[in-house]
Amino acid sequence: MPRLENCTWSCSCTARGRHKNHLGDTAAGLAAKVGDMLNSSVSSSSLALVGHGARSPSTSSVSSNTSSSSTLNLSQHLVQRSLVLFVVGAFMALVLNLLQIQRNVTLFPEEVISTIFPSAWWVPPCCGTAAAVVGLLYPCIDSHLGEPHKFKREWASVMRCIAVFVGINHASAKLDFANNVQLSLTLAALSLGLWWTFDRSRSGLGLGITIAFVATLITQFLVYNGVYQYTSPDFLYIRSWLPCIFFSGGVTVGNIGRQLAMGIPEKPHND
Repeated sequence: MPRLENCTWSCSCTARGRHKNHLGDTAAGLAAKVGDMLNSSVSSSSLALVGHGARSPSTSSVSSNTSSSSTLNLSQHLVQRSLVLFVVGAFMALVLNLLQIQRNVTLFPEEVISTIFPSAWWVPPCCGTAAAVVGLLYPCIDSHLGEPHKFKREWASVMRCIAVFVGINHASAKLDFANNVQLSLTLAALSLGLWWTFDRSRSGLGLGITIAFVATLITQFLVYNGVYQYTSPDFLYIRSWLPCIFFSGGVTVGNIGRQLAMGIPEKPHND
């Protein structure tokens, strides 16, 4: 009996020891697996951060190159538009001022008349600069207001607008009325008709009126200081129909500037 009890006790102790060893091996295995998983996750996250850090400089360099190239293209396009508007304004001022001089509407002193062109030397560059400013201002105002001008946006309409403007200027020198008030009212109606036919935008109307007001003030100042003069002035020192010419000229140059800016992306707008 004592031997049997000793054998039974030794067997139970041996089984308990094996069970404890098995549990210890299982726990050690789980701990090792958890450690491997943690190490693999840390290494993968570090690789991802390294890869992102390696890719971000290239991405930023590509975006910076794209922005710089787009800025360069816009600058070149702006310079080209300015040059075209300057040339157009200088040529139109030379031709239209020649008509006014031939009809003895505008009188310049003999010492300022150029020997090459029958006009003052400063008239073409000043009018060319004004045309460049006005032609660039029209599409800028349209873009700022979010209302890009879409009415009759083709070169054929622009050429017709130029022809009507030249006709209005020609009528101011050729038409004979009983007084200048009738001529001024006629040219005002023609100028508004030009705006309605080729523009019809609120920004175009507002800018045209502003240009006519500012240009009239500058002309009054020049005539007052004796730079040149008008025959038979009836609106202080100038003719009363002159603001109509400035208004129609601003609308015409604005249409040219808008047409030249057709290649620039604009904000969406529903007419």
